[in-house]
Amino acid sequence: MENNGGNIKKLAAGVFFIIGLSLIAVSVFVIGLGRGLTEPKFQVIALFNQVGGLAEGSPIRISGVDVGVVGAVDFLSQPIEGRSLKVRLDIFKKYEFEFRKCSKISIRTEGVLGQRLIEISEDHSLKVFDPTAPIIGEDPLDVEDMAAVITSTAVSLRATSQDVQDVLHEWKYISVKTKKILNRVDEKLLEGSLLKVF
Repeated sequence: MENNGGNIKKLAAGVFFIIGLSLIAVSVFVIGLGRGLTEPKFQVIALFNQVGGLAEGSPIRISGVDVGVVGAVDFLSQPIEGRSLKVRLDIFKKYEFEFRKCSKISIRTEGVLGQRLIEISEDHSLKVFDPTAPIIGEDPLDVEDMAAVITSTAVSLRATSQDVQDVLHEWKYISVKTKKILNRVDEKLLEGSLLKVF
């Protein structure tokens, strides 16, 4: 009898384990479906100088719509058109028509401190993409570059502020001198001695 109770516990533990594994597998599959892991894709190569933290699996968007994921980020053995990094874009086949109308690719940040993503858009001043050739992308705005620009602007603004302060000081001096001269002319007119020659 005791052996039979031990077998039931083992059986219950085995069933619980199998149900748990099944739930995990179904969850992974559903998440994969949601991320488009089973959808057909086409690949495009984009070239950048620096990617600023863009990673494999980052989203790709056309006009704000998720159309794929970054498949890989790697160094080129030889720079192409001054670019040394290649990013493989895995774009869902159903968005190929929209992709072929686009002509600009850049790396953006979602929100203020969000993840990096690829933004693809139309720019009528540029030629549309040729998906068979590598696409030259726009590098992300670097925080250090932005800080240098802000610092330069602050220094320039301080110098301009000082120049304005100097001009105002000069105007005040000229205003005081002009007031003194006009007061003297007024006194002389009242005395009647302004126009006296002798």
